[in-house]
Amino acid sequence: MKRLLPIVAALALLAGPAAAVNPDEQLADPKLEARALKLSQELRCVVCQNQSIDDSDAELARDLRLILRERIAAGDTDAQAMDHIVARYGSFVQLRPPLRLDTVLLWFGPLLVLVLGGIGAAVYVRGRSPTAAAGALNADEEAELARMLDGDKVG
Repeated sequence: MKRLLPIVAALALLAGPAAAVNPDEQLADPKLEARALKLSQELRCVVCQNQSIDDSDAELARDLRLILRERIAAGDTDAQAMDHIVARYGSFVQLRPPLRLDTVLLWFGPLLVLVLGGIGAAVYVRGRSPTAAAGALNADEEAELARMLDGDKVG
């Protein structure tokens, strides 16, 4: 049992998330690479959606990492590199998009869907009154039901 514990611990550490940045994507200058890594943690993989482009193995995430590094290597500031990618892919590519008029739906869309769903459920439940279900039989159906119920009492 004592030998098994270190093996399980080592496997658990290996099973953690791994950065998807390939060595051939990295910039030669460590300072520029550090900037690229910092910025790429703020960019969403539009295929995986809740992963940064550094955590994703998707081909589009690789393309975004390469574009980001090209812009940084070309001399763009962090803001210019981010602005270039946002202009090309939209605000959704940012993991934390700024609150602006064009991103209001990104910020409040889930809440809006939840509220509208709650209102729809309340309207549906209110529209289903128990009296409407009880009065759903016409006179012939009520007579047939009464005959059936009387037949059960006799037998």
